[in-house]
Amino acid sequence: MSALPANPLLPIPITQYREGNAGIPYAHVLDSGRPGPQVAITALIHGNEVCGAHALDLLLREKFRPARGKLTLIFCNVAAYTRFDPNEPTASRFVDEDMNRVWGANALDSTRRSIELDRAREIEPLLAEIDLLLDLHSMQQPSPPLMLAGPLQKGREFAAKVGVPATVVADQGHKAGLRMRDYGGFGDPSSPKNALLVECGQHWEQASRAVAIETMFRFLLATGQATEADLARHGLALLPAAQQKFVEVTDAVTIATETFSFAQSYMGLESIPQAGTVIAHDGATPITTPYDNCVLIMPTKRLKPGQTAVRLGRYIAA
Repeated sequence: MSALPANPLLPIPITQYREGNAGIPYAHVLDSGRPGPQVAITALIHGNEVCGAHALDLLLREKFRPARGKLTLIFCNVAAYTRFDPNEPTASRFVDEDMNRVWGANALDSTRRSIELDRAREIEPLLAEIDLLLDLHSMQQPSPPLMLAGPLQKGREFAAKVGVPATVVADQGHKAGLRMRDYGGFGDPSSPKNALLVECGQHWEQASRAVAIETMFRFLLATGQATEADLARHGLALLPAAQQKFVEVTDAVTIATETFSFAQSYMGLESIPQAGTVIAHDGATPITTPYDNCVLIMPTKRLKPGQTAVRLGRYIAA
């Protein structure tokens, strides 16, 4: 059980968005009537990551319309979201399985069934049409926000164009399965399609809502779907003062045993000065840093075999 912080960011009602207009529950397509890209913003891939629901709710309440092209908004794992219990706030992450590990053909085209996989198959026809994607997430730990740009140069360039958050992570994803941001053309270096995943901060911190909204509008500005006036209405007219830092992930520590434990309490973005430093034990096996100034990315509390315990990276030039 994880305790909620004081004044937590909590789920909001979204049943008014169930019908949508795309023939798929909780999916809305906003059409500018002008030529332009097909853009999507997704929230609630994990049902306990509520900041994304707040961000999409803002656009729908304000009846936002893109300046060009089409904008698709999808509340993804509503089945998990609606099970939120403040006494067990992490339990609504998913119902049957992690919805951000099912976006490979080996899962989508299989005969296997789960709540999350069925919903992914329901959403996939919309996702297949998307040129540019922003997937809104949050984190277990009260860590600074991160933009996960994937392993390709085009992802890093897109993250730089959006301009926030201050830290961009270039990563390969997880051994347990493909993320939405790596689906289809998003993960193909020869495709013009592109995707970003933003981790907006700790799940129930109020600040994660503000990060989700700012990143969302800057993404819409970068894709030509929002204007400077749209940002100004939300106090977002100024460009970020801090230059982005880029971290390239070189290793992912995948848990092998039931007795994995970290050497100390890590929150994320710690830089370990010396190579060979023990940061964890997986059963009797020590887990050490492979090089000097190794950066720890998103250490997890979900210490189960097959899960990614932490990713290891180093700062690179933008």
